[in-house]
Amino acid sequence: MQKVIHNKMKALLLILTLAVWTLNPAQAQTDWKFNTDKDGIKIYTSILPESKVKAVKVEGTFNATPEQLVSLLMDVNTGADWLYHTKSSVLLKQVSANELYYYSEINLPWPVHNRDFISHLIVTRDPDTKVVTIAGPAVSGLVPQKQGVVRITDATGKWIITPIGNNQVKVEYSIHLDPGGALPSWLVNMFVTEGPLKIFEGIKSQLQKRAYKNSVLASVGN
Repeated sequence: MQKVIHNKMKALLLILTLAVWTLNPAQAQTDWKFNTDKDGIKIYTSILPESKVKAVKVEGTFNATPEQLVSLLMDVNTGADWLYHTKSSVLLKQVSANELYYYSEINLPWPVHNRDFISHLIVTRDPDTKVVTIAGPAVSGLVPQKQGVVRITDATGKWIITPIGNNQVKVEYSIHLDPGGALPSWLVNMFVTEGPLKIFEGIKSQLQKRAYKNSVLASVGN
């Protein structure tokens, strides 16, 4: 029985980390400690004040342009196609090419309740360095809370996309979240690095698709 619960909690962490990859950034002065390096993808973790759940930072490179990465990450309607256990990912409002609101529900194994969240994604670009940042604070409203579904309201994250030449980019992704509910923090922390690795593997695969491989945006951010 303990093994079953252990596996379900592991799956929960992986699913949630995959799901909330674009929520609001808040990582200033975080003390990151190296955790592991897998196939060139570096993982760092950090213990934040007043939190029992570790923050995670992932670094890697992709054969892509910043525009291609932005095109993929802002294509929220395809989230259910490649993000593990995403039941739905729906665009709510497209403000501009660099700003939108979307809703997502995460399908979790019984007896854990599904989770959902609403995010306001915003893309900005430094005019001097050309570094692109994608942030998306969690917001309330827009979609009523569903019975039997736990809404994620405490989550922070940020993408930093840095061009390094020859159609390559360095990507830094950081996240800290509270999935809600009665989950032991030690179990959350044990598996917190698995989700980001799966995200980077999924991005690499998605970038090979024609829709992203050949995408060129008129502009990225401000």
